[in-house]
Amino acid sequence: MIPVELILLGLSPIFLLCVFVEFKKARQFYNIKDSLNNAVLALLHQGSDALVLLLLLPVFNWLHHYALWKIELTAASLVVGFILQDFLYYWFHRASHNIHWFWVAHVVHHSSTRMNFTTAFRQSVLYPIVGMWLFWLPMIMIGFSPTVVFAIVAINLAYQFFVHTQTVGNLGWFEHIFNTPTHHRIHHAINKPYIDKNYAGVLIIWDKLFGTFAAEDKSITIKYGIVGELPDDNPLSANFKQVGVLAQQLQREKKLSDKLRVLFGYPNLRSTSSSRNV
Repeated sequence: MIPVELILLGLSPIFLLCVFVEFKKARQFYNIKDSLNNAVLALLHQGSDALVLLLLLPVFNWLHHYALWKIELTAASLVVGFILQDFLYYWFHRASHNIHWFWVAHVVHHSSTRMNFTTAFRQSVLYPIVGMWLFWLPMIMIGFSPTVVFAIVAINLAYQFFVHTQTVGNLGWFEHIFNTPTHHRIHHAINKPYIDKNYAGVLIIWDKLFGTFAAEDKSITIKYGIVGELPDDNPLSANFKQVGVLAQQLQREKKLSDKLRVLFGYPNLRSTSSSRNV
């Protein structure tokens, strides 16, 4: 098992404690079946992620052998690595909302109408298949070791657990620099003004720099989920419903150029069973 799984596994007691406290405090935000489904999706995701990354580890080590530099592990390099990975995460997340191939995996995370800490567990088995790891290759190629890269990825993902809640309000000055529950609730909303906003992992500054930031409008009551037909409330449907939608759209197109547009273009609603994230 590589660091990304080990770190998240080590933090799991903290995650579960947060779920327990939130459930006791705000049970109205929970549905037991939904939360259990999220937990199963998390386990399936961790398994597929660990398997594929272990298979690809020789490739990562080979790339690191030809890296531009050999970056030593220091406090300064960790800070630089963390900021760089967060920047790359922003572009991965933005791609996942704007390229159908990546959306096939990311839709799983958005396909619950609930917003609570267990929503953070709701992940896809398809992430390593569609190539989430491609976005971390620049770090390896400039000189960060694969072990350090995936440890930083795990820390970034661990932080994001804490923004999946409705029980935390505005955090003052922290909101100007970091991703917060306020910002991330907007990201999960299907209200039109909030669609495709706030892609941040840890630092909200990327959204502000690249024009995808939306501030909270207190006059808007947030509705969570996806635009389009929701999957059935089970891990199989959650993981693969959008694969069927994509397959239908590809089959309908005859020209290669049109198939590529469907595959790598913006997710659309041309199929009656298709879904769109926000």
